[in-house]
Amino acid sequence: MRNRIIPLVITLCYISCNNNSEYSAIVDTSGNGDYISVQAAVDAAPENRTSPWSIFIKNGSYKETVHIPHNKPFIHLIGQDKEKTIIHEKLHVGTLPSPDSRWFKNDSAAWHFSVHNPQSPVYGMQESVVRVDATDFYAENISFVNDFGVDAQTGPQALAIRLNNDRAAFYNCMFRSFQDTWMTSTNDADRLYAKNCFIEGAVDYFYGVGDALLDECTFYNVRSNSVIVAPKQSTAKYGYVFRNCIVDGNSAAADGKQKLGRPWHNAPKAIFINTTMRIPIDPEGWDDMGSVPALFAEYESRDINGNLLDLVNRKTFYEGRDGVSGTSRTTITKEEADQMVYENIIAGADGWDPLRLIK
Repeated sequence: MRNRIIPLVITLCYISCNNNSEYSAIVDTSGNGDYISVQAAVDAAPENRTSPWSIFIKNGSYKETVHIPHNKPFIHLIGQDKEKTIIHEKLHVGTLPSPDSRWFKNDSAAWHFSVHNPQSPVYGMQESVVRVDATDFYAENISFVNDFGVDAQTGPQALAIRLNNDRAAFYNCMFRSFQDTWMTSTNDADRLYAKNCFIEGAVDYFYGVGDALLDECTFYNVRSNSVIVAPKQSTAKYGYVFRNCIVDGNSAAADGKQKLGRPWHNAPKAIFINTTMRIPIDPEGWDDMGSVPALFAEYESRDINGNLLDLVNRKTFYEGRDGVSGTSRTTITKEEADQMVYENIIAGADGWDPLRLIK
């Protein structure tokens, strides 16, 4: 009798533990949840909420694109394990190869994965694996992967995620592609907070506008001559601020030719504070692109052994398009660094506090 009772108790405990009332819906590829796809769970979520609608995503390979529409704020996607909860698709936005193509001059096979190709299985899909058009989005323990970028290890643009609104936050997530992995927003007033996340790419793989604070995140470069950020803010107060982050990479990226960023448009800002460079960075640190940065700078950058880096050769003069040129400081003071913190960048007038979501 005892041998029969114990399994029953264990079974009941398992059901109770997995029927967690804190979640509004459960997604499971095996069918043991409310939905088998993430998009189905989002589609079923109510509109215009003012409090979280939490969707628990069990470990699995979710090959799909996910769109969080404008009228569905407060969607929270909570994965079971970021290494095993993977939202992914294989797509890019490249055009048909031609003799004067910038990309894929001799690679017609890549055209098969373009969203612009009528014969492609991804034809007509959105430009990124995940697109967030709503406010107050939160994700935890999830990998967002564009399979094209990861598999091909070349461009064109293959976004893993694109944000288009204010108050987006991420904890313990992974973002992987090659070119343009993560687009932060299109509005300078939008805020983004990420903690303990891993971002992988090679070409401008964290780019866009808005005020973004990334805390204790890792930027992982996957080729020689990688460029991490390409901001284009014009009115953002802080721009991109990276605190206590790590710059790392594979063996190809460990050749000392990596760049922290380049100014895409307008007068962008990107500041690395207390960064550990696990791979060598090009002594110039930054590169030219389309404009002149308002501020591309560092504070207390260190090498893998904890030694302060010599920033004397960091780039100060920039040449953009159409004859535009100008200068930027390469460092900030401790007083300035002490102002570029969570309370100032993230809270705003509405007191947004995404850290309370992190358990």
